[in-house]
Amino acid sequence: MVLPLARRALLAGRRRLPRPAAAPRPDRRLSPLSLARVAGPPCWAPSPLPSAPLPTAPAARLCSGAGDPAEAAGEDGAMLRHLARKLRASGPVTVAEYMREALTNPGQGYYTRRGGVGESGDFITSPEISQVFGELIGIWYISEWMAMGKPNTFQLVELGPGRGTLTEDILRVFKQLASVLSKCDVSVHLVEVSPKLSEIQAVTLTGGKVQPNPEDELAYMKGISKTGIPISWYRDIQDVPPGYSFYLAHEFFDALPIHKFQRTEKGWREVLVDIDPQVPDQLRFVLSPSRTPATQHFIQPEETRDHVEVCPEAGVIVQRLASRIEKDGGAALVADYGHDGTKTDTFRGFRNHRLHDVLSAPGTADLTADVDFSYLRKMVQGKTATLGPIKQREFLKNMGIDLRLQVLLQNSGDTATREQLLHSYDMLMNPEKMGDCFNFFALLPHHRLVHPDKKDKSESKSPLPPVAGFNELLLK
Repeated sequence: MVLPLARRALLAGRRRLPRPAAAPRPDRRLSPLSLARVAGPPCWAPSPLPSAPLPTAPAARLCSGAGDPAEAAGEDGAMLRHLARKLRASGPVTVAEYMREALTNPGQGYYTRRGGVGESGDFITSPEISQVFGELIGIWYISEWMAMGKPNTFQLVELGPGRGTLTEDILRVFKQLASVLSKCDVSVHLVEVSPKLSEIQAVTLTGGKVQPNPEDELAYMKGISKTGIPISWYRDIQDVPPGYSFYLAHEFFDALPIHKFQRTEKGWREVLVDIDPQVPDQLRFVLSPSRTPATQHFIQPEETRDHVEVCPEAGVIVQRLASRIEKDGGAALVADYGHDGTKTDTFRGFRNHRLHDVLSAPGTADLTADVDFSYLRKMVQGKTATLGPIKQREFLKNMGIDLRLQVLLQNSGDTATREQLLHSYDMLMNPEKMGDCFNFFALLPHHRLVHPDKKDKSESKSPLPPVAGFNELLLK
């Protein structure tokens, strides 16, 4: 793919070097614990499922949920006490309901109370490792905006922005290419349910200069970025105003609640979470005694795996994105850990950069499961075209990360900076680290890939430009 002038200028330009790091921490799915127990990909080690058939509840447990009863004491045990009361009163809940409570409960949920992104938290994401990652994502959006005819409006919508680091790096790219975007009305729209994280995002992006909106407004907070671009915060994607938009979901779908299903001699049964009657203050996995409504809706007749995870919320959200792109134009870029309908049990937890038992001390750890990109593709329902998933190392290589690294190394003035640059590059690109564990997936209008009048074989029709990142980049 021919590199546009704007992208070549940014990749080759003199930029400040990546954020210095005193002691690089491993990515949340790349802790020494996880790597030591897995021989090659995948880069995580969830609790293994037993090979023998599982009895129904309450006689047996699906996998270990043991935790220190002492953890139930104090603030960290508030969510466990809440769940225990709920389970004793109404019986087992789905894994989806358990995740929803543990992550987003208004009082004690992990994201609403803690939200541990970054070196001091429970996990580090690609933008926290190197700003080059965010730069290349920003270039992708400008490249697609140009390929689609440079519309006069540009809404950047990020779902689950974390600490705002990725958006900050993207906006820095937009500032550097301000002359390219000079006739375009650019705005940023962040979908965030965590009050704590939205405060951090506001500081990162605006210096804390934001104003809360009246309760009757769809955006609950507004501000102006350090680069002069208006930013609004929302609690739901449906609250974001319609219009030509580019959507970004980086490590967003993997934190949405999943349903888990196990094949048994009696057919498919749903995995549930229950209180352990033998051990106080401890949770366990059990199987439903019969088919649940979720089992009937989400298990396909042609399914060949013995264990399946389905995320209905991801399906709903990707349908909404596809509908918006079909109606208003734009594109969506999804970057996440995942697979193409091949994996089984991927549910795991992370706390303090280490694997954590998913049933121990709920509300104190990040819970996640790999994204099933084949399910997302199916839920698009043909409203848009899809590309990927492709490995992160392929996407970043196609976007020109090797050229960017060479320029930064040439401009670096000390050994420590060069070592940090090479370390960051290795974390992002090494197949045994993030290079093969992370995937990119895109939603694009059909006309972006195929001319609307494709039946017209006229040779005068100019070819459509390739999609950045998903095609090899050629420099001229």
